[in-house]
Amino acid sequence: MNTPHYFIAIPVAANVKEEFAKWQEELKKSVSYKQWPWKEDLHITLKFLGAVEEERIIQLQELLRTIAKQNHFSISVGGIGTFGRHNSPRVLWAGVEKTEPLEILFKQIENAVTSIGFPKETRPYTPHITLAKKWNGNDVSPEKLQEIKEHYQELTFPMNVDSFVLYQIFPSKRPKYEVVELYKL
Repeated sequence: MNTPHYFIAIPVAANVKEEFAKWQEELKKSVSYKQWPWKEDLHITLKFLGAVEEERIIQLQELLRTIAKQNHFSISVGGIGTFGRHNSPRVLWAGVEKTEPLEILFKQIENAVTSIGFPKETRPYTPHITLAKKWNGNDVSPEKLQEIKEHYQELTFPMNVDSFVLYQIFPSKRPKYEVVELYKL
């Protein structure tokens, strides 16, 4: 039997999910991706864990409960960015304001998971909400991509962060992420 995969993330507020679902429908007319996450699956990743044995999940949950004692906070989400090559970006995302409380939450989670043997993240933390991934189309001109980014740049939404979640991934289900445990801030 395959070992389940997990990640820790901030759930996106329902009203913001609705807005981003509209964005996805508009963007599908301009750019071609293989995967457009369901609105129910939209989230802000704090730590991807990969395959994790059940015993280790129990240990992780205990640590995450201690982190949940910090205060809730607000962020702004919106604008469009990409990861990957300019003419065929592998990920299209909505931006997330990198506030001090968000950075603190990320570092607390990173320290907690590395303390029980998970690998430390080597890349800088770039909070985002994936809107599409796995480029499927012809090359898009840098000018067209810039035009898309500029169109969405000023469209931002406030969002209260009052929890984070340990999710389990079910690749063949829709939505494909299930809450294992929710941690209220």
